[in-house]
Amino acid sequence: VQFVESGGGLVQAGGSLRLSCAASGRTFSMYPMGWLRQAPGKGREFVASISKTGGTTYYADSVTDRFTISRDNANNAVYLQMNSLKPEDTAVYYCAAAERMAPKVPSDFNYWGQGTQVTVSS
Repeated sequence: VQFVESGGGLVQAGGSLRLSCAASGRTFSMYPMGWLRQAPGKGREFVASISKTGGTTYYADSVTDRFTISRDNANNAVYLQMNSLKPEDTAVYYCAAAERMAPKVPSDFNYWGQGTQVTVSS
């Protein structure tokens, strides 16, 4: 399975962006999916994940109540709606698939996209 992220860009603090991740392959619905990010000079950080059916979601404390993850299995896509963006949200954002249930750390994820840059100006 392969992923292509889109929707990143430059936004002012307080603004919103919606990231999309298009997946290839017929097995997309078999994987819990997630969004992770990597800021300059830092390691990859878990942002959010969603179960195979979309019924369960997990969020990092830093994005709870601001970001929403969702998926559309019919169209092989996963999304990240980001509201009330802060300069500290600036990072490359990756979508990824996990072979284990309830992934919550970067090492839980097995297949990664190439990433999309999100820059939040103050």
